[in-house]
Amino acid sequence: MASQIPRDFRRVIVAASLGNVIEWYDFYIFGSLAAVLSVKFFEKGHPVAALLSTIALFTAGFLIRPLGAFLFGWLGDRVGRKYTFLITLSGMGLGTGAIGLIPTFESIGLTAAFLLFALRMIQGLCLGGEYGGAITYVAEHVSDERRGYYTGWLQTSPTLGIVMSLAVIIAVRSYFGEQAFDAWAWRVPFLLSFLLVAIAIYIRLQLQETPIFQEIKARGQMARNPWKEAFLTANIKFVLIACIVVIGEGVVWYSGQFWALYFLQQVSKVDPLTTAYIVGAGLLIASPTLILFGWLSDLIGRKPVILGGFLLAALTYYPLYSWLGTVTQPGQINFPVAVFIIFILVSYVGMVYGPIGAFLAEYFPSRIRYTSVSVPYHIGNGWGGGLVPFITSAAFQATGSLGMALIYPIAVPAVCFVACLFLMPETRKISIWEPTEARPAS
Repeated sequence: MASQIPRDFRRVIVAASLGNVIEWYDFYIFGSLAAVLSVKFFEKGHPVAALLSTIALFTAGFLIRPLGAFLFGWLGDRVGRKYTFLITLSGMGLGTGAIGLIPTFESIGLTAAFLLFALRMIQGLCLGGEYGGAITYVAEHVSDERRGYYTGWLQTSPTLGIVMSLAVIIAVRSYFGEQAFDAWAWRVPFLLSFLLVAIAIYIRLQLQETPIFQEIKARGQMARNPWKEAFLTANIKFVLIACIVVIGEGVVWYSGQFWALYFLQQVSKVDPLTTAYIVGAGLLIASPTLILFGWLSDLIGRKPVILGGFLLAALTYYPLYSWLGTVTQPGQINFPVAVFIIFILVSYVGMVYGPIGAFLAEYFPSRIRYTSVSVPYHIGNGWGGGLVPFITSAAFQATGSLGMALIYPIAVPAVCFVACLFLMPETRKISIWEPTEARPAS
């Protein structure tokens, strides 16, 4: 099957990545505007409760992602990779755009919060089917020898989605001014999603189904019941091991990228625009590390790179966040150092996230790959990582202690490092282009 690697696979990577960037832009525009949304959709008399309620809604979008992975994973293994992630992209874009249209708490009371919750659920469900589709789609177009490198390009898309969301917020805030932004222009980033998703759907419609899925279909080797094969056979053991790996990766991802945003706004009390500049710059500069560590995993293996990220995160989060606090005191922000610290935090993300797509694609057989990749990915990222903003913010609000806030982001990678030393296999030399892939030794 190796001869079937398509010549236009680079266009496939660009198209899949661009769709993913827009999908993650949709998801993160909510988190980036949590402080604004909290006063628009909840009772203003209790600002801390309103903010935590908004972060809880943000978190709920993560918690439902495994259900989306479960549903759309089945569809992807039965119907095909291409059409499934066209559906997820459409649902995500429409759900995000609609947030820009719903009335506020002042207009319709608690109904506003319920509508926001419903749209957040649609976002989470659709995102649950997106990533597994994108990773499977790209992995099934590229060579075994460079899978880490090429899927590393796709791994930059969530980071670039955050950068894009921050850039749009900066542009809208600057153009309309703070007063207009707080009054009504906060809706513009959400409404822009309608245009972005139309562009992404057009691009993805030009793509073909993956050659590996076409081969499986032609040979009549498609899974009759992907859920049963993935979760009610010996494969469940490998799903559980993948969950442990991805939980560690997810916590590092959200602790390094997303809690930095909350830390600057809620702990250091940096204004939202300055926060967006600092985090956006750090993310942009560090994005190539996702490709770098994906490439490195092609040379030395997925396991040492990912475990190195777990260990560094667990050992250095407290000193790094303490340092970030000292250089972002009100009125005396050291921009270059703050951006550098974000760069370090996101470099850890590059280590754990750059190779994870290649690892997951290689770890599971083609006939149930969409399901088997999607579910552990979204359990790990949706539940393990998605809880980071809520747990860290709630712990800090309750105690005022940075150490207490960082217990979860430090403990989880540390535990996963130890567990993965014994449980995680090396998948670098597994070929997914064989008709039936060999199962890795555990």
